Amino acid sequence: MTETLRFGDLDIAFDDTVLRPRPWTLEQSRWAADLVAAAPPGPVLELCAGAGHIGLAFVRLTSRRLVTVDANGSACVIARANAAAAGCAERVDVRHGDMREVLGAGERFAFAIADPPYLRSADTARYPEDPLTAVDGGADGLALVRVSLEVLDRHLVEGGGAVLQVLDAAQADAVAAFLSDAPGARLAVAGVRVVDGHGALVHLRG
Repeated sequence: MTETLRFGDLDIAFDDTVLRPRPWTLEQSRWAADLVAAAPPGPVLELCAGAGHIGLAFVRLTSRRLVTVDANGSACVIARANAAAAGCAERVDVRHGDMREVLGAGERFAFAIADPPYLRSADTARYPEDPLTAVDGGADGLALVRVSLEVLDRHLVEGGGAVLQVLDAAQADAVAAFLSDAPGARLAVAGVRVVDGHGALVHLRG
């Protein structure tokens, strides 16, 4: 059954094949829109987009074009419909596939938004209404976060940036440690915002 949720000034449709949009994640859209003003010219990438709400709210606040990626085909269908309903379809390219494979080797982006699954596998039963693939981040919750970081490091331009959503401040610290230890990684943590009772947003800079 399809439901609709108000997200900023958007009406976002979704069903039980995708993660239920969390209203607090509008903060990710807004922070990304503020930060992108200082980014180089060029399109923006969104990883693990789900119903597309975070990226679409960002697009409505900026003039940038968006390439949005999800491994769930149903999510991509819903994201395309939401982009059309928001009047943003001409600026949003929705791609279905593995984030490591769906982007061209030479594609580069000025900025990115990412919301990968970040719950530990042992904790996913607390959210039975959400598809397992949308919340299960592996044994430590960071399996898809690490993949996202590798993709971002490969596809962001020099001087680009990103806003990554994670579970909490401890995961934000783990992101900083991973990037510090990764050979040749260009990205580094530039700031963190913890949204009380919800999650953490990590500003990455290349």
